[in-house]
Amino acid sequence: MAEEWIKGTKDGWRRGGNQMGNLLKVLTCTELEQGPNFFLDFENAQPTEGERDVWNQVNSVLQDSENILISLQSYKGAGQEIRDAIQNPNDFSLQERAWHSVCPLVIKLKKFYSFSLRLEEALQSLLESLTCPPFTPTQHLEREQALAKQFAEILHFTLRFDELKMRIPAIQNDFSYYRRTISRNRINNMNLDIESEVNNEMANRMSLFYAEATPMLKTLSNATTSFVTENKTLPLENTTDCLSTMASVCKVMLETPEYTSRFSSEDTLLFCMRVMVGVIILYDHVHPKRSLQQVLQDRRPWPCSLMLLCSSPQMKGCIKVLKDQPADNVEGLLNAL
Repeated sequence: MAEEWIKGTKDGWRRGGNQMGNLLKVLTCTELEQGPNFFLDFENAQPTEGERDVWNQVNSVLQDSENILISLQSYKGAGQEIRDAIQNPNDFSLQERAWHSVCPLVIKLKKFYSFSLRLEEALQSLLESLTCPPFTPTQHLEREQALAKQFAEILHFTLRFDELKMRIPAIQNDFSYYRRTISRNRINNMNLDIESEVNNEMANRMSLFYAEATPMLKTLSNATTSFVTENKTLPLENTTDCLSTMASVCKVMLETPEYTSRFSSEDTLLFCMRVMVGVIILYDHVHPKRSLQQVLQDRRPWPCSLMLLCSSPQMKGCIKVLKDQPADNVEGLLNAL
C-alpha cells in the first residue's frame, strides 16, 4: 500500500530517499519501539551559532514562564466577595468590594493570556527551525539540541500550566462575574477604567481561552495547525515526524538505564515524561482526524492519529514507561493520555 502511494503521489507530497523511508517507519510503526537511539541533553544543551537567533527569541519568552506558573499557583480568586455581592444585590459597598477584588485578578488573567500568544510565536519559530529541509526530524533534533530543549521546555510549561488551571475553578467564576458586571455597568454608563486594559474584544478572546480545559495545550495545537497551514510548501509529515520523533526519543531515553543515569537530577525524569506525554497529545490534536477505515478504503496511508495507526507500540510503550514510575509522579500524565 505504501508503495502505491509513493507512485501515485501528486507534486508537493513526493519525497525520496531516507526522508520517505523515515516517514514510512513512523506510519507503519516498524521501528518505533526502538525509536531514534540518541541522547537528547535536556539539562545542558547550549545553542550553536546557527541556533543562536532563534534560541534568543524563544529564551526571552521562556524566561518569564516560571513567574507565570508561580502567579497562577498563588491565584486565590474572589469567590467570597462575589457570593456576598450576589446575595446582597442592593448593598453597594459589597458590590464595590467584589468589583475591586475581581479587577486585579482579570489583569492577572490577561497577563496569562498574553503570555500564551508569545508562547505561540515561540513555538512556530522552533517548528520552522526543526522541520526545514534538507534534514530529517532526527537529524534536526541531534544537530540542534538547544532548540529541541526549548521545544521540550514549552511543552513542560504547558502541561504544568494546564494542570494548575484545572484545579482553580475560581478563574472562570471570576471572569464570568467580571463580564456580567462590566456589561451591566456599561449599560448604566459608568466610567470603567479597566476597559483600557481589557476591552470587549480582549474579553471575548480571553473568554474563549479560559473556556478550554487545557488552554495552553489548545494554544500550541492551534499554533502547530496554523504553522502547517501557512507553510504550504512544507510537507505535513515534516511537522508530524518532528513530533513523533521527539516522543520516541523521550521514550527511549526513559527506558534506557544508560541514558537515565546521565541525568544529574531526578526532576529531569519527570521533565522527560511530561514532554513525551505533551508531544503525543499535541501530535494527536494536530493530525487530521480520519478513521482507520477511511485510510484503508482510499488506500492512501495519510498520517493519522497515533491512537489509530501506532496505538500498539507507541502508546503501550509510553504507558509502560510511565507505569514503571512512582504513581504519584505520573497519575496526571496517565490521565492526560
